[in-house]
Amino acid sequence: CAKAPHCRVGGGPRTPLPPPRRASCHARGAASCVADTMRNLKLLHSREHGPVQALGSPQCFCLRADQGTLLIGSEYGILELDPAIRGVMNDISLTVDGFLPEDGSGHIVGIEDLPDQESVCIATAAGDVILCNLSTKQLECVGSVDSGLTTMSWSPDQELVLLVTGQRTLIMMTKDFEPITEREIHQDDFGEGKFITVGWGKKETQFHGSEGKQAEVPPASSSDDGRPRVTWRGDGQFVAVSAICPQTGARKIRVWSRELVLQSTSEPIPGLEQALAWKPSGSLIASTQEKPNKHDVVFFEKNGLLHGEFTLPFQKGKAKVNELLWNLDSTILAVWLEDVKKEKNSETNTYVQLWTVGNYHWYLKQSLHFGSAEKSRLVSLLWDPEIPYRLHALCRGWHALCYDWHWSTDCSTGEESHLVANVAVIDGDKVLVTAFQHSVVPPPMCTFQLQLQQAVNQVAFHTDPTKSADLAVLDASNRISVYRVGDSTVKDPTVTLGGSGFKASVETPHLEKTYRVEVCCGEGKQVNPLTFRLFTWLQDDTFLAVSQGQLATHSIIHHLTGGPEAEGGCLHLRLSVPVDGDVISLCCNPKTRAIALQLADGQILKYLWEAPTPALEPWRSSTGSAVQFPSPCVQTALAMIGGEEAILGLTDRCRFFINDVEVASNVTSFARYDDFLLVTTHSHTCQCVSLRDTSLKVLQAGFSSSSSPNETLRKVERGSRIVTVVPQDTKLILQVSSHGIAAAPCVRIPPPHSVTHSSASPPPNEKVFPNIQPKPPPLQLKTIIPCSVICYN
Repeated sequence: CAKAPHCRVGGGPRTPLPPPRRASCHARGAASCVADTMRNLKLLHSREHGPVQALGSPQCFCLRADQGTLLIGSEYGILELDPAIRGVMNDISLTVDGFLPEDGSGHIVGIEDLPDQESVCIATAAGDVILCNLSTKQLECVGSVDSGLTTMSWSPDQELVLLVTGQRTLIMMTKDFEPITEREIHQDDFGEGKFITVGWGKKETQFHGSEGKQAEVPPASSSDDGRPRVTWRGDGQFVAVSAICPQTGARKIRVWSRELVLQSTSEPIPGLEQALAWKPSGSLIASTQEKPNKHDVVFFEKNGLLHGEFTLPFQKGKAKVNELLWNLDSTILAVWLEDVKKEKNSETNTYVQLWTVGNYHWYLKQSLHFGSAEKSRLVSLLWDPEIPYRLHALCRGWHALCYDWHWSTDCSTGEESHLVANVAVIDGDKVLVTAFQHSVVPPPMCTFQLQLQQAVNQVAFHTDPTKSADLAVLDASNRISVYRVGDSTVKDPTVTLGGSGFKASVETPHLEKTYRVEVCCGEGKQVNPLTFRLFTWLQDDTFLAVSQGQLATHSIIHHLTGGPEAEGGCLHLRLSVPVDGDVISLCCNPKTRAIALQLADGQILKYLWEAPTPALEPWRSSTGSAVQFPSPCVQTALAMIGGEEAILGLTDRCRFFINDVEVASNVTSFARYDDFLLVTTHSHTCQCVSLRDTSLKVLQAGFSSSSSPNETLRKVERGSRIVTVVPQDTKLILQVSSHGIAAAPCVRIPPPHSVTHSSASPPPNEKVFPNIQPKPPPLQLKTIIPCSVICYN
């Protein structure tokens, strides 16, 4: 681990940590870092609440998880907003009792819901700490600081609260607001974790470059707001505080224990900014740094040493970072940015970027552009404390937005031998495409990449099996770029072979056309940057997309059509079909062209899109009963089972459904290929099941009885997930969490014309895998040939 290329250890008198400690740091983040290298973040659904009529403008908010409401603080008091009724449940004024001034100049620096005390804790810039009972609307001032407060931060277990005062001191208190200790933020000592030197390499004797020793203590960035930042480790044992030193003007990060004992101090970092977020898994502390020619997100260890970075995709001085936020399971880092004002009255855009890491490469998976309208400007952002992939945003116009994400693999669906099993990975303004029939390489390497003008949010391959190599890209500016394979002799400059030094000879697509999708709200300005979700390429010039309806529980299916007359212009909205429910998934059968929708309650609807007037009807099983999943599924697909078209679903809890029947409870991933179903399980196996001439009961019995390896079952590495199946080949692509590229025996997926052989000998021109012993008649033996399972991290 000490030789990892991304590791950076500060020079000078500090000696690197022993290798075992650094190795453990990497091991902690390994599972989350590589788990989703080939997958993209797909929006399940979004909810927009508001605007509401209230005094002033929102300043901060928190979640009241037990009630499912939002607590929003303003310069006059707090509001409790109920998304279900899209209205205000409580409106509590803090000006009546004098906690906030009546002229609207007050500021709330912190708000926290305390379920155990059935109250909400509020801290004001004037120095008051207030408990408010939302049931009785009773206010109680539990403490006051004469010098004022700049920050209030509760520990993850809500046993402690840390206050940062106007005199640059830290006050640690219990949940009953009993003081534990008080410390000065700025300490001359390094802390208990001070490094031990061996008497050589003293900093005073080192060369400091052309700027001289004055470069030792660089000032804080010009875009720094000067406020202290506080972030807790996930277990609540340590807290990090970032503040500007009054003597040097430089920002430093200090790590403290729960008893406010200083543990370590960061090394001097030029251009270090205010954003601060401790990874919940405990391995790294994230911040941002403005460098001479770029803007980086940098990572610190608990001992204060730098430990890697990645560069944000904009030029220096164009944007500033307001905050960084890790989600609950440490897999996604949200970056909240806004444009730097060049003139006093110039409009500024606000953005939220969602980053993930895999194979030591940081991917920009989603980019939310909130625009420059005053009502759509962000004032606060936070991840849900209980649901890992739920993001909440609050806009200045009293709009509250909620996004639910999940991981999804974007792959082509064709089954013909000339198709190349493409898988697309979003990486900022690029789409990395790997053709697994020609090249099996781990990301961030790829077969070819597409360069877009804006960050990419969604990718859709053509649902026609004969054109499944064609793909459409929806970017953050609501433009759809259509790429097609063939019919072009001119090299497309937006398409380049290879990635990260890898190149392969393969037919690449070309940019055929680009469409605009105009999205606006009632006043002509967009508030929700992700209006469309579940983007699907249905026909050559027809796309489907889903958006939220007038109510939070309603959805709208949009038919977007284009053509030669629309090239370079806007897509035509041919029709919109309302859905009485919240659509969270959409799947299409490439052969039958059937489309199934899943609602948030698990109900399945069939969308009759080819009818003269498109309509919706319940999806029914062979018995005539309406199908409804017992639990909502994050992955769905359609397949023919025994001559009946059925819908397959997999939940985030590994429950696998066929129609409304749960056939397995330990499935981690699945893929359908022709008449075969492949699944991976928690028992580290990959099973191939024929869907021909079978029934749900037979499948259910087969999944529950499969335990020992046989011709349909293979052992795979722990944590393996199916990425895609190479058509008319013997490769099943798996992603694992600890390997590089490896090969392992696997069940062959027979082509559609293959048959079952009753004898122990293989059919002509086929080989038998040497590890599979022939079985004597009359046992039925399916065709087995050598096969590669491609595993990578």
